[in-house]
Amino acid sequence: MLAVGVTGGIGSGKTLVCRVFEQLGVPVYYADERAKSLYVRDAELQKEVKDLLGESSYLPTGEFNREWVKAQVFSDQGLRAKLNELVHPRVFKDFEVWCGEMLAAGHAYVIKEAAILFESGADATVDLVIGVVADRSVRMKRVMQRDGLSEKDVEDRMQSQWTQEQWMDRCAYLIYNNGDRSIIEQVQETHKSLLLRSV
Repeated sequence: MLAVGVTGGIGSGKTLVCRVFEQLGVPVYYADERAKSLYVRDAELQKEVKDLLGESSYLPTGEFNREWVKAQVFSDQGLRAKLNELVHPRVFKDFEVWCGEMLAAGHAYVIKEAAILFESGADATVDLVIGVVADRSVRMKRVMQRDGLSEKDVEDRMQSQWTQEQWMDRCAYLIYNNGDRSIIEQVQETHKSLLLRSV
């Protein structure tokens, strides 16, 4: 069974692309969503996060205080790196277990969606990568509209990720999402190719 990564910068349309793959029956592992779940389910991780960032990293209800944590680590690269060192190995392990379940279910290939696939080293957990590409100006406009952020806020978030140019040549496939090419057609073509590769 092939494990395929899907990545792209903020506002590129990774989730949209993954939803189309899901419509074709391909299971998708959303790394960010699984990490959110692990922050709550993994008691040892909870303790380590509190040791690193303090009790405020969790709400009184036990929920992960995501926005507060994001604010703490966003402007502090060292702190962000330490938090990533805690959570990324657990996400890798969780993905490994999930892949075993999908293999047992008879899937030809699976997808792992991750915004920082290369930055986190998660590209080592997949066989090949699909990059979702869109012009910076298009991505900027999308994120400002979607999240109600200022141009500077979006710029800051973009700065925390690799540029498209840094990872494009590492991808086996590229899907273009500037709005001038059909995402569905591009995904269908990629899907056919991946089915052949997974034989």
